[in-house]
Amino acid sequence: MRCQICKIVVCLALILVAGCSSQTGYVPPPQGGIQGKPIGEANLKGTPLNDPKWRAMGITTVEEKERFLKEKEIFENRDIHFDFDSYALTDEAKAILNEKAEFLRKYPLVTVTIEGHCDERGTNEYNLALGERRAHSAWQYLVNLGIDPDRMTMISYGEEKPIAFGHDEASWAKNRRAHFVVHH
Repeated sequence: MRCQICKIVVCLALILVAGCSSQTGYVPPPQGGIQGKPIGEANLKGTPLNDPKWRAMGITTVEEKERFLKEKEIFENRDIHFDFDSYALTDEAKAILNEKAEFLRKYPLVTVTIEGHCDERGTNEYNLALGERRAHSAWQYLVNLGIDPDRMTMISYGEEKPIAFGHDEASWAKNRRAHFVVHH
């Protein structure tokens, strides 16, 4: 009798497990997302953003966010360069700073760090001071264009963060720069 009761309990348990697993089993979503659209933000164009950080900046849709991120990348990847032992702005540097001012006007809540850099020639102390003067030249030019000075900070790295590692004029020219980092 005990053996029969055990068999009945085991059979009921197997039936119960088999019945439940078919109802609650994991079914993967269709390949390619819902209605054949790719999964991710790409299919949300025009969709409002609910993130308060972006909305505070006036960025309300995924398209606007993507546009800002592209413009930010361009902004950060365009350094201004200086002649040897100089912190005077060249005409090319002024043109780039004019473009940067437009970006900053378009996004008034963005803040920027302006980094001053030098080549490897000169003492550490001299290059730190020169890097500071280079950052300040860029800062002053942007202030003169109407950008709020409180939105910009400056730091000098001197020769400590080169982007070119050669010991020739071409490398040194790349390292004599002001670099811009956006904070949002």
